[in-house]
Amino acid sequence: MRTRLLPLLIVLMAAVLLALGFPLAVSLAGGEQQKVVVDRIDDTARFAALAQFVTDRPTGSRQTVPDERLETLSRELTSYNEVYGIRAGVFYRSGVAMANAPGDWSLPATGEVREAFGEALLSRRSHDPAQVWPWQRRRLVVASPVIRDGDVVAVVVTDSPTGQMRSRTLHDWLLLGAGETAAMLLAVGAALRLTGWVLRPVRVLDATTHDIATGRLKSRVAAAGGPPELRRLARSFNEMADHVEDVLEQQRAFVADASHQLRNPLAALLLRIELLALELPEGNEEIASVRTEGKRLAQVLDDLLDLALAEHAAADLRLIDIGELTAERVAAWAPAAEAEGVALVGEWPATTAWADPVALSSALDAVIDNAVKFTPGGERVEVKVSGGGDTSTIVVADHGPGLTDEELARVGDRFWRSGRHQNVQGSGLGLSISRALLAAGGGSIAYAAHRAAEPRGLKVTVTVPRTEPGSASGVPTA
Repeated sequence: MRTRLLPLLIVLMAAVLLALGFPLAVSLAGGEQQKVVVDRIDDTARFAALAQFVTDRPTGSRQTVPDERLETLSRELTSYNEVYGIRAGVFYRSGVAMANAPGDWSLPATGEVREAFGEALLSRRSHDPAQVWPWQRRRLVVASPVIRDGDVVAVVVTDSPTGQMRSRTLHDWLLLGAGETAAMLLAVGAALRLTGWVLRPVRVLDATTHDIATGRLKSRVAAAGGPPELRRLARSFNEMADHVEDVLEQQRAFVADASHQLRNPLAALLLRIELLALELPEGNEEIASVRTEGKRLAQVLDDLLDLALAEHAAADLRLIDIGELTAERVAAWAPAAEAEGVALVGEWPATTAWADPVALSSALDAVIDNAVKFTPGGERVEVKVSGGGDTSTIVVADHGPGLTDEELARVGDRFWRSGRHQNVQGSGLGLSISRALLAAGGGSIAYAAHRAAEPRGLKVTVTVPRTEPGSASGVPTA
């Protein structure tokens, strides 16, 4: 959730900074250019004042009459060009230069200089030049009219390089970019702290929910920071978990008590059936059927009690060699398998994992018993132990009739038995007990078709963790 929320916050903050940064960058560039333009306007106004009273050149003559004011204007323009590198000139209406610097500079026939000259002839200063950006190598042209007796007699034109102005603008932009970057880093840091503060209770709640879902019903949400709404949610979750645990405890207690209380009357009933059988002829089919159903009912009650105890008891987890334990259980079931004509084969190398030895042994007994029971004579049951990563597995694959896809979805449910196997002895609780025993220690059991034995066979995979459940290290054992 944090990986989805954090990019959203960063994008929003970046959008805000960019929305503020772009107008500010444009404003900085415009401010730098405006300072240059205002300075050039002042310069052209000063030159226009000097040129205002310069004697007009005689009509048709290329030489001007010596004039002290003209000489002063020429010196000022020359000095201005040498110091600042700005081309400047005063031009008559005809375009002929009154004075200019450098001396070879003249009005071009077209371009910005000619357009500014034409605007100034209309008795107004030329419009402000277009914005020059740092990547544009353009010049700034400013023109002001020289007015005498209400008439425009000449025009002062300045043509300025923009290198220094563009450098200052770029420097301002770099400072602005550094400030935006610092603000962005600060905002990202604030977003990290904010999302951590907001989502900490959510992470705790998620971890506790996972613990409860995997059978650790005692887990509760610890007090944590965060918004008041999430703290209130944590308290409500703990109250709900307490209530659910109480309900489940009552159900387990009811099943255990009911199973225990029914065993005595059932034992008395079976005893009376045996006494009644003594009064009937030997081989009576009805009494044999009643005796069989009574024993089946006794087995169901025993399994119900085992299931209630399995769901209630805490796992005694230890680091054990599941290969050795599997070998023991296979050896224990070998005589029963031989009696049915079934071969128990496989591989069980030394592999360590965290499990409750008693619970894992009981689960393996149920799985192997089930495999032997449904495997026809002459076939084999394959048992294989393997370990890698965070888990170790024990796979029991038989060559029996197998299950359909619909039946695979239901196998392991309480009291469920395939309609094709109703005549096989069992209560339908063995695999449910195995699942409860394994879940208490962080393990699991899964069922699939045994593809190597198609179209028959069932493969049962028992998985146990190689790291201690609840440990923070997460490092698998050797």
